[in-house]
Amino acid sequence: MQRVTGVGGVFIKSSDPDRLKDWYRTHLGMDIQDWGGMSFQWQTAERPQPDGCTVWSVFPASSEYFKPSESPFMINYRVDDLHAVLKVLREEQCDVDDKVEESEYGKFGWVMDPDGNRVELWQPPETFPG
Repeated sequence: MQRVTGVGGVFIKSSDPDRLKDWYRTHLGMDIQDWGGMSFQWQTAERPQPDGCTVWSVFPASSEYFKPSESPFMINYRVDDLHAVLKVLREEQCDVDDKVEESEYGKFGWVMDPDGNRVELWQPPETFPG
C-alpha cells in the first residue's frame, strides 16, 4: 500500500497573519486570496486535468487547529486511502487522533510525529467541488 502520494498543504501560524501574507504576496509574488492562502494547481501524467493542488495558508497564532502540537506549522499530506493509512499507523503504535473529518473536500485525519508536530493526512474527493 502506498501511503503518502504528495503534499496537500502547508499551514503556518503567525502573530501577525496580515503582515506575513503581505510579505509573501510582495516578495514572492504569491496570489494570497481573501480566505487567507492560495492553491498551487498541478497535474500528473495519470491525471492530466488540473484537479490537484497544494494549499498554502496562514493561521492566526491563536489558532487551535494544530493542537495538541505547539509547532507554528503543519504539513498536510495526500493519501489515496485515509482509513487504511490510519489503521496501519495505529498498528505501528503511532499517536493517531481518533477524529476523522469527511466533507465535500475529502477525508482528513491526523497523527503526531515523534517531535510533537501534528501531521494532517488528506484523501481528496474524486472530484473537487465547484
